[in-house]
Amino acid sequence: MNRLIFDIETIPANKSEKELIEGLAKRKKENAFRNTGLDGNFGRIFCIGYIKEPPISDQSDIIKGNEKDILIEFWKIARDVDIFIGHNVMDFDLKFIYKRSVVHGVKPSRDLNFARYRSEPIYDTMREWENWSMGSATSLDTLAKIFGFKTSKDDMCGSEVYDKYLEKKYDEIYKYCKKDVELTRKIYYKMNFLPL
Repeated sequence: MNRLIFDIETIPANKSEKELIEGLAKRKKENAFRNTGLDGNFGRIFCIGYIKEPPISDQSDIIKGNEKDILIEFWKIARDVDIFIGHNVMDFDLKFIYKRSVVHGVKPSRDLNFARYRSEPIYDTMREWENWSMGSATSLDTLAKIFGFKTSKDDMCGSEVYDKYLEKKYDEIYKYCKKDVELTRKIYYKMNFLPL
C-alpha cells in the first residue's frame, strides 16, 4: 500500500488581487487579504511537505517553486498513492490543492472521493481522532502532547508563515512544514498501532 503523508503551507493571494478581495469582503477589509491564505479561492500554496512510503521513512521532503509547478509535482507523486494522510486534510489541505489545481489548469492524477466517515483513500488524523464528531477539532500540537511526541511548533506556528514569507525566510517555512509532516506520520502510526 502506497501512503502519502503531507501538509501544505499557504500564503495570501497575489497583491494584484487585493482590491478585488477587499471589494468582495465588504466588511472587515483589513484582514480580508491576509485571510485568503486560508482560502483556496485566492490564496496560494507556498510549499508541500511530504513523505511517500514505501520505502518506510521518517524523513520528509518539500515541493517548492511556483504554485503551478508545485501542483504538477504533487500530482505526479500522488499518481500511485493508495492512501492520503494528513491532519485536517479533508477540510483544508486537499480542498485547497484541488481548487488551486483547477485555477492553474493542472489536472489531478487521482479522482479523490471526499466522502465522510471513512479512512480510505483519505485518512485525516484530526477526523479519525475525533471519530468524525463534527464540531470537535483537536490540533496537531495537542495530539503531539497527548502522545508524548515533540511538538512541531517549537520554532514557529502556522499563523507566522506569511510573516516569514514577507521576511523571505523561506527555509524556516520549509523546515516547519517538514516537521508537521514528520509529526503527522508519527501520529498516524500511533493511531494505527504501527511500529515507529
